[in-house]
Amino acid sequence: MAKNTLEIRDKTIFDGVFVKYLLKFFFRIWFKLTGWKAMNSVSPGAGVTIAAPHTSNWDFFYALGAAILLDIKIYFSIKDSWCRPPVIGSFIMWLGAIPINRTAGSKGQVEQIKAFVDKHKDSHIFFLFTPEGTRGKTQSWKTGFYHVAEDTGLPIFLAKVDYQLKESGVFHSYQLTGNKEEDIHAIQESYTTIYGKFPNDQFPAYVGPLPEISAEEAAIMRALYSLKGKATQVDLAAKTKLGELSSTMLEFLLQKNIVQRSDKHGEPTYMLTFVGKGYLLHLFPTLAQ
Repeated sequence: MAKNTLEIRDKTIFDGVFVKYLLKFFFRIWFKLTGWKAMNSVSPGAGVTIAAPHTSNWDFFYALGAAILLDIKIYFSIKDSWCRPPVIGSFIMWLGAIPINRTAGSKGQVEQIKAFVDKHKDSHIFFLFTPEGTRGKTQSWKTGFYHVAEDTGLPIFLAKVDYQLKESGVFHSYQLTGNKEEDIHAIQESYTTIYGKFPNDQFPAYVGPLPEISAEEAAIMRALYSLKGKATQVDLAAKTKLGELSSTMLEFLLQKNIVQRSDKHGEPTYMLTFVGKGYLLHLFPTLAQ
């Protein structure tokens, strides 16, 4: 006999008044006592959310705390076999599980999310993925989240649990460019400056905190991003409205490998490196393409 298809629950832990506000009180006290901060840099609405680095079970605790404090609903994918046992299955579904049955003919993950989003278009909902796929050491990301975002038309919310800054939440809403390889590379670079619970286990590898960037230097980076290619110093001065652009600013960004220069064909031109794109995702909550 074929198993009945499990559907995503409309009501979860984030909807119950008693539990929600009891947990909100608990996490407000916990975050205050431990120095943690919940952050959300995106406007209300649904999004495919990636959370990295994922090196500890504590990551879920701090992610849950930030979501409850910010009134955000989280849903996460899990094999439907975990959701079928009478007691534990009901509890997992109540936490916000998306039960996935990958057998032929079953309703797929994207179809479930699409149908759910159609019912809750204006809700503040995050469909959470951990691209590392494991708390242990790995050398790559699983990119299913990208295909879900592509097929549903949802933005990708970049979330973190940073144990050095003690920050948990979303720092950027990423709009896909259509170039999967470059999108993934830029997103991964944004996670190289986030300190996981066990940094030696995270991928991509931790390289250190964000460098100090002035408002003018951030404007240069944003201008290079919007120009989608190489630009001369004159182009950048015009785009950023900084007047005569200081070479010192560009030199700092070159030294930090945030910008690269090409001296071919006469006048030098500049473009963002992937490191620069990764830093830029922390400086602005969204970036226009």
